[in-house]
Amino acid sequence: MNTRLGVLAMFCLVALAPLALPAAAANYKETPALEADVKAGKLPPVEKRLPAEPARVGFDGKERVIGRHGGELRWLIARARDVRFMTVFGYARLVAYDEKFELKPDILLDVQVESERVFTLKLRPGHKWSDGQPFTSADFRYWWEDVCNNAEINPGGVPKELVVDGEGPKVEFLDDHTVRYSWSKPNPFFLPRLAGASPLYIFRPAHYLKKFHAKYGDAEELKKQAEQRKLRGWAGLHNAMDNMYDADNPDLPTLEPWMIVTRPPATRFVAERNPYYHRVDAEGRQLPYIDRLVMNQAAPALVPVKASAGETDIQARGIAFSNFSFLKDNQGQGDKYRTLLWRTAKGSHFALFPNLNNNDPVWRGLFRDARFRRALSLGIDRAEINDSLYYGLAIEGNNTALEGSPLHRAEYQNKWAKLDLRAANRLLDEIGLKNRNSDGFRLLPDGRIAEIVVETAGEDTEQTDVLELIRESWAKIGIKLFSKPSQREVLRNRIFSGEAQMSVWTGFENGLPTPDMSPAELAPTSQHSLQWPKWGQHYETQGKSGEPVDMQEAKELLELNAAWLATTDRKERERIWHRMLAIHADQQFTIGVVSGVQQPVVINSRLRNVPKDGIYNWDPGAHFGLYKPDTFWLDDKPVLDEDRPARGRRRG
Repeated sequence: MNTRLGVLAMFCLVALAPLALPAAAANYKETPALEADVKAGKLPPVEKRLPAEPARVGFDGKERVIGRHGGELRWLIARARDVRFMTVFGYARLVAYDEKFELKPDILLDVQVESERVFTLKLRPGHKWSDGQPFTSADFRYWWEDVCNNAEINPGGVPKELVVDGEGPKVEFLDDHTVRYSWSKPNPFFLPRLAGASPLYIFRPAHYLKKFHAKYGDAEELKKQAEQRKLRGWAGLHNAMDNMYDADNPDLPTLEPWMIVTRPPATRFVAERNPYYHRVDAEGRQLPYIDRLVMNQAAPALVPVKASAGETDIQARGIAFSNFSFLKDNQGQGDKYRTLLWRTAKGSHFALFPNLNNNDPVWRGLFRDARFRRALSLGIDRAEINDSLYYGLAIEGNNTALEGSPLHRAEYQNKWAKLDLRAANRLLDEIGLKNRNSDGFRLLPDGRIAEIVVETAGEDTEQTDVLELIRESWAKIGIKLFSKPSQREVLRNRIFSGEAQMSVWTGFENGLPTPDMSPAELAPTSQHSLQWPKWGQHYETQGKSGEPVDMQEAKELLELNAAWLATTDRKERERIWHRMLAIHADQQFTIGVVSGVQQPVVINSRLRNVPKDGIYNWDPGAHFGLYKPDTFWLDDKPVLDEDRPARGRRRG
């Protein structure tokens, strides 16, 4: 909920090479669940369903091995709209991140990249949508000409990731299997957005959607259908049918490994295997291995309990680190599941966001004073939080690049982030907050108590527990803390409007950046940056709304971000990153508390090819998507894992 531009990368390679393929996959193996339909003539045989050159997935032969077809995979969702996470889970993308966070062709056969300006996309000949219709450049043309550039369907115009300095792309459709996007200046945003957890889809199933488009369909019929659905005209109807990410239309063809078959509303959703999916294993089995996904709705508070009862086969959402001991203690009962701990990769697992655009002039002035923000950071007992809530396993320190990133420096992690009540009190006195009431709390210049209301989304007790510990330590420097939970949308709107003083969320989306990944979320470039929403809105709208940046350090961050975009020199990009990280460490625009908090992952004891040690991250990573869930499979025998985390604090 802080900056959500995604993680961006730069590519100076001539091409992104596809996975090596064998000379010929002459012996594809039919999927048992589809054999009856093949024999009945309802489906063609597997060799005719696959592209001429399918994507071949390899295995290490140890933790990940060639599997077998069959079975269903269950997981729990908190609300019906969470069915969209099957699109994240499936993670079929034009280009996709591998486990080293490098981009490789996936749906595409090949990508030719020239100076980050020209991107030639090569499709797989013979690739088909889930309904058996050809997937070709015509599907890219339809999106570009009839969706993206149609003001009725898409009044927002060309997505910002496709605009460089006000210039949209030149899009060419060179043949049935070749599409080219080009700009006069580098666009490092393009490929990473195609690979995102919530990707930019630059194609659509034209054969299906054309019948809902005024250019191709019957006007009277479209009007009738729109009225029946209580939608505003044909464009509203088209958009309702065209939700590739949300997975709420079973009739919409897909390229994902599974296709939704349950029509909402429902509390139980089923997705079945895509018979035309483009990946195969080394022995010629068409993926996915699992036949069906089953998503059951459950109250968030019940997810850990249901997981412990074996009612889910793979679960991380809805499970917090505080649930780990409970799950671990119960997993031996029937050997139903294992509880793994995966690393998280956000710059901070828990961070405070002082709203520099707060409407109250007194609080706005304080929040814009670096000494105040530093004092708040120095007043947090991170060691106590780590020991009390995270077994001492978390990393104490700022919201910054983590160990494992080439941009990590201890000074960025530790500056102003060690408990020092004397220094914190000295800074607050220096600001002028010397007067206190009878309870020891400082008074603002206008006589009010220095009470900071920290607003949360109220979705779990972990945030409340952390804030309670911070409340105790801030009281020692004369600052009163009051936590206020609210619904996520209400919280978001209060921050955007300047009503909220301070909020809490996770830190930087990617705590493992490289110099070639965009530093945009370190600058006020998005309204979703909780510490400066109005400045971010001003940037996003090119000055049409929000407020212009009027703080020197924030202006410098904007200038550095612009300089990063303007160069393709790796050393210069590295220099820019370090300067931006140094500014954040010094200025404490966001106040990180702990990072590296491990994510419990509950998996069925019979489920194979789920790594024991993984990284659980949204973008890049797509949660489980990074590890190709189409390769997960169910064995007859359980694998047991009784490892427990060793205690011991990880200090900065």
